[in-house]
Amino acid sequence: MNVTIRAAAPGDTSSIFALVRELADYERLSHQVDAGPEQIAAALFGPQPRLFCDIAEADGQAAGFAMWFLNYSSFRGRHGLYLEDLFVRPAFRGRGLGKALMRSLAKRCVDNGYVRFEWAVLDWNTPAINFYRSIGARVLDDWRICRMTDDALVQFAGRSG
Repeated sequence: MNVTIRAAAPGDTSSIFALVRELADYERLSHQVDAGPEQIAAALFGPQPRLFCDIAEADGQAAGFAMWFLNYSSFRGRHGLYLEDLFVRPAFRGRGLGKALMRSLAKRCVDNGYVRFEWAVLDWNTPAINFYRSIGARVLDDWRICRMTDDALVQFAGRSG
């Protein structure tokens, strides 16, 4: 199997969207997907993209992806890389594609002087947690993700009816 990791291009939009849908199904979160290919294309390939995507190809077909963006550590005074999504299609798992995507991102961090490589993982996803630990990541128990969306976001912003 020939594996290639490459930056996504505008022609990949439908493949990326399909991978996003498959990830949402795997994570049991498909009911939360309200983005379409147009929004993903605009975020990745618009005039000033702030979102980036790498594609893992196996024998010429999209087998997985990593979607990421830059964050910043005020304590360290430098940027880091935040991995929003990592997904490898089930038929291609166990062949090193996930590790290749992660290694490519780690290399990007080192090459660009980024001080952190971070992501979140669902607490029930034991295979992913074990994979992340196997590549040297620490799963932090003392930090919790906080999120405000939809009505709560609008209400807190002071724009509720």
